[in-house]
Amino acid sequence: MHYDNGGDLLVAVLRELDIDTVFGIVSVHNLPLVEAVDRELRFVPVRHEATAVNAADAYGRARGGIGCALTSTGTGAGNAAGSLIEALSAGTAVLHVTGQVEHRYLGGGRGYIHETKDQLGMLAAVSAHAATVDSAADAGRILRRAARAARTAPGGPASVEWPIDLQYAAQTDPPAELPAPAVPTPAPDQLAAAAALLSAARRPLIWAGGGATGARTVLADLLAATGAGLLTSNSGRGAVPEDHPQVIGNFATTPPARALLADADLLLTVGTHFRSNETADYGLELPAAHLQIDLDAAALGRVYPTRHPLHGDATDVLAALLPHAAPAEPAWTDRVGAVRDQVRAALHDAIGPHAALCDALRAVLPRTAVVARDVTIPSSSWGNRLLELYDPRDNVFPRGGGIGQGLGMGIGAALARPRDPTVVIVGDGGLAVHLGELLTLAQERPRLTLLVFNDGGYGVLRNMQDAHRERRSGVDLATPDFARLAAACGLPYRRIAAEEHAAPVLAEAVGSAGPVLVEVDLAALGPMKHPFTPPVKVPGQ
Repeated sequence: MHYDNGGDLLVAVLRELDIDTVFGIVSVHNLPLVEAVDRELRFVPVRHEATAVNAADAYGRARGGIGCALTSTGTGAGNAAGSLIEALSAGTAVLHVTGQVEHRYLGGGRGYIHETKDQLGMLAAVSAHAATVDSAADAGRILRRAARAARTAPGGPASVEWPIDLQYAAQTDPPAELPAPAVPTPAPDQLAAAAALLSAARRPLIWAGGGATGARTVLADLLAATGAGLLTSNSGRGAVPEDHPQVIGNFATTPPARALLADADLLLTVGTHFRSNETADYGLELPAAHLQIDLDAAALGRVYPTRHPLHGDATDVLAALLPHAAPAEPAWTDRVGAVRDQVRAALHDAIGPHAALCDALRAVLPRTAVVARDVTIPSSSWGNRLLELYDPRDNVFPRGGGIGQGLGMGIGAALARPRDPTVVIVGDGGLAVHLGELLTLAQERPRLTLLVFNDGGYGVLRNMQDAHRERRSGVDLATPDFARLAAACGLPYRRIAAEEHAAPVLAEAVGSAGPVLVEVDLAALGPMKHPFTPPVKVPGQ
């Protein structure tokens, strides 16, 4: 195929990838790409390059596919780096296309506008794959190879820098088939040994991580066949709908779940990497009989020992093990259900007035709604655990733990799924990081409810300092008048200042066809029964 310029070629590749919406910032060094995307698909002009990547990341997550971000050269590409780190940490598929100076000046260091030292090296450090378009004849191959790398385990963002003169050039795109990546399969003796352990287990537990979200059907079948309890990481939430009676969920470090782990005679973990915040800084004890399935060979046994590492696709390996599943002791399955109820009741009680918000939110959201969350107290305490999710594509949050990414992710998810409502949970401190994206929200007008929990600063760190220090440092921040801010941006505004406000305000906001900013006034609402502090260790305390 022949194309008039690189923008037309990029549109063709994006259509192959089933991408209809692209996020970015226009620049003299990506103008042909932006113009073609805006003409043929949908281009969303965000206000910061980091948001472009966050939105593309969440677009892919919410659709179960890949997203695309367009940024500029040098500083623009550098601005995207933090969000590329998030996608790399999460292993989510993002095609990041950034501009570059004319190819004859690459590496010259002569001060060409937007030039930076070793841009490709910078991108390689924060991406799963990075490449340079070096000729108009190779651009299609390079883009497709990058997209494949982004979607191949362990996954992550793929960055392509494209010199501006080669963007403007006519493109030749010869047909080429990229060989499909090989899918590993455990050796027969490994599967047989694992099957024997599974068939003998009478007190089994399963732990589902992000790598289990593509194996939903067979995972549910395994729960039915065994009567096992299901723990999840945050990334594994929704792999089996969280109203299932055997789903304990993201509660592994609670005392009742620890007691279950201590008494289990088998733990089968599927695609989880045992992050520090989900294992009490690796202090959580797991059963000695541990089967671990992962498509990333490096993850097997990396954090916890595994008696039988099973390197392969979760769906394939679970399907091979399923015929060997045996029922658990009835008392064990009963205990799993009791623990499920116990940990939820304890958290519901501990969050005090926040429980009204959690309950009201779940009551007004349909099962297919997207729940996007920034790093903030309500997300970390109840949004990541108590607020039920039923599909992993609805579960959007910064897995790397970086603050300020929630609104951008919510915008990307909402535009990926325009028929489903999206709710975004942010704090005032995190929202301030990318306050300009309120204008993107106002301009694009997705069906999005932005819940801003306003406590006048960084509440998580404030609680840590109040618990362990004599004074506060850097945690109390100036907060805008959100009613006037919303009005300035042309956004509807609502306020929750008491528990009885939650149900009517959220019902109205979620029922709206467009964006609504809802401020939760935490000073008026009142404190949780137990202040939330993050699960990190402070030496000497």
